Amino acid sequence: MAFTPRSVAAPAAGDTIADVSIVGGGTVGLVTALAVRHADPNASVVLIDARPPGPYKDERASAIAAAVRRMLTRLGAWDAIEGEAEPIRDMIVTDSRLRDTVRPVFLTFGGDVEPGEPFAHMVPNAVMLDALAGAAERAGVRTIAPATVDDFTVDGAVATLHFTGGDTLRTRLLVAADGVRSRLRGLAGIGVVRSDYNQSAIVTTVAHERPHEGRAVEHFLPHGPFAILPLTGNRSSLVWTERRAEAERLIALEDFTFETELERRFGRELGAISLAGPRHAYPLGISLARAFVAPRFALVGDAAHGIHPIAGQGLNMGFRDAAALAEVLVDARRLGLDPGALDILKRYESWRRFDTVEMGFTTDVLNRLFRTDIGLVRQVRDIGLGLVDRLPPLKKHFIREAAGLGGADIPRLMRGEAI
Repeated sequence: MAFTPRSVAAPAAGDTIADVSIVGGGTVGLVTALAVRHADPNASVVLIDARPPGPYKDERASAIAAAVRRMLTRLGAWDAIEGEAEPIRDMIVTDSRLRDTVRPVFLTFGGDVEPGEPFAHMVPNAVMLDALAGAAERAGVRTIAPATVDDFTVDGAVATLHFTGGDTLRTRLLVAADGVRSRLRGLAGIGVVRSDYNQSAIVTTVAHERPHEGRAVEHFLPHGPFAILPLTGNRSSLVWTERRAEAERLIALEDFTFETELERRFGRELGAISLAGPRHAYPLGISLARAFVAPRFALVGDAAHGIHPIAGQGLNMGFRDAAALAEVLVDARRLGLDPGALDILKRYESWRRFDTVEMGFTTDVLNRLFRTDIGLVRQVRDIGLGLVDRLPPLKKHFIREAAGLGGADIPRLMRGEAI
């Protein structure tokens, strides 16, 4: 059953000051609110969502790394997700041209990061949002919806949010989880480094005759990757990258012609295919905020960073932001410190900034490398993929990175531990 968030009025300026207020009721905003409140039930956490109350209607699906599954389990949200989550058992990577009759496999990933623990799951976004909203309400997160923050001001130890309609809310910390075009980020005076790829990702769901057996496939084609990601039943989620003009042409096609174009890329390994959901195109680029924090203010998720989906890590990075910020804030409160103070927020920024820049640079290089159709470049990258495939320790390292478990500085929630 879909969860419907409560709708409450924005409190007047004279009301009690909230400890943390989060603007943006998407996945990252919800999990940030839940993580803080779950770890510190005494913290007053407010979630401000522009979306009207009602069932979530996001028909997309997302790849959730093993570290995120551990986090969601710790936060009490995974039980409501697990029945609709499809484990990714293995993955193959090919590199070819569209006209090629054979697509040689250059790289394979398989196995669990731990016994019985797949390195990732595919989860319908609406299912994940419902589960997080339900867990947030049970944890005592207060929701204001629908509501829009027009502006905010900072005066010493308090930020005051100004809502459309004239209501205000005072808070010790304002967290912007309002997406890649974050309005609050601009109001905070934080600039962004951007680059447009002149590509769009076509996202849709297909049904097929034969079972996928939990296998994900990434075909590198000259204009971008074509990813086939397993869903429950004989269905797969597609993330199909094309030049923007071509993507717009494809989206405008009637179903039969679109399915014909789709089959040229999908292949016949899983039998006949058919559309099983709407199709949408999303422009692609890279955006990195020049700072993640300001006085009484922090960025999380796409408001802080937007990257190419080539590695499937965009949403997982947002979860890591939420886990790191919650850990910094709760640790500060336990020491009797002001969690909204700039020196505390700088700890969060220093923790997340290098990882974010590194992932942004990696996906940018991969995208530029694999959209090049020059023969010599193709030979070099295919040799590189083949070498990785023949080095089990290196493959294991990449699997742990994809699972969100690489490196030593992993937030406690993403290790499955309490804050």
